[in-house]
Amino acid sequence: MLGEAAMQHNLWLAVVLTLVAGLSTGIGSAVAYFIRKPKLVFLSFGLGLSAGVMIYVSFVELLPQGIEGAGELWGVAAFFLGVVLIFLIDRLVPEAENPHEFHEVDDEHGHTMAGPNPHLLRTGLFTAFAVGIHNFPEGLATFAATLTNAKLGVFIAIAIAIHNIPEGISVSVPIFYATGSRKKAFVYSFLSGVAEPVGGLAGYLVLAPFLTPALVAGLMSLIAGIMVYVSLDELLPMAHRVGHGHVVILGIMLGMAVMAGSLLLL
Repeated sequence: MLGEAAMQHNLWLAVVLTLVAGLSTGIGSAVAYFIRKPKLVFLSFGLGLSAGVMIYVSFVELLPQGIEGAGELWGVAAFFLGVVLIFLIDRLVPEAENPHEFHEVDDEHGHTMAGPNPHLLRTGLFTAFAVGIHNFPEGLATFAATLTNAKLGVFIAIAIAIHNIPEGISVSVPIFYATGSRKKAFVYSFLSGVAEPVGGLAGYLVLAPFLTPALVAGLMSLIAGIMVYVSLDELLPMAHRVGHGHVVILGIMLGMAVMAGSLLLL
């Protein structure tokens, strides 16, 4: 068992590691700063990439962990509970006026570019919400692992930081294309990453005495349901509405490949 001094050292290390892991979404967020002209083909690719990341991590990592930890019945039930929860939230959030109309503008050279679109902003905000609640239990897991085993905590934090980068992209791209503001894209993506250290600290201060492995596993399944719903109801319909269908598929496959590579490090 760790001594008091070691626990105190690990406590500060846990704070630092969860902060670094969560804020690595900012690296993905910064992709908006490299998009000089927001052309629609880039938006199609970015939305496909976002969906690929979220669908892959849901079905390959989160749902299997939920079923393994909570049992098949409760793991599957939690998954569909997540779907119902985000569906109800979706119904309660007012639709933007003309939500299915995507605005296009031409630059001075006649190239088609993305223009302001309220529905796309809504899609970006839903993605930020899904990624944020996904990061919350990740932060708790990193924090708890570091308290008991510092080396394990470092390894988990590095792996999570790597796969948080494409998640940052998944938030920043639709918001940038919706608003044209690189600052807003970065801020919303950054805030979704802040959920990670918040999750770690909240777990340590409040939730840890009440959390059981089965409850945490069920939470993983619930998050998977939320992320799949956001991908299928928001990201992919918008991506295909923009056009460039083969580019969307390429983005989906690349998003899955990037997430698969990051999960191999876990």
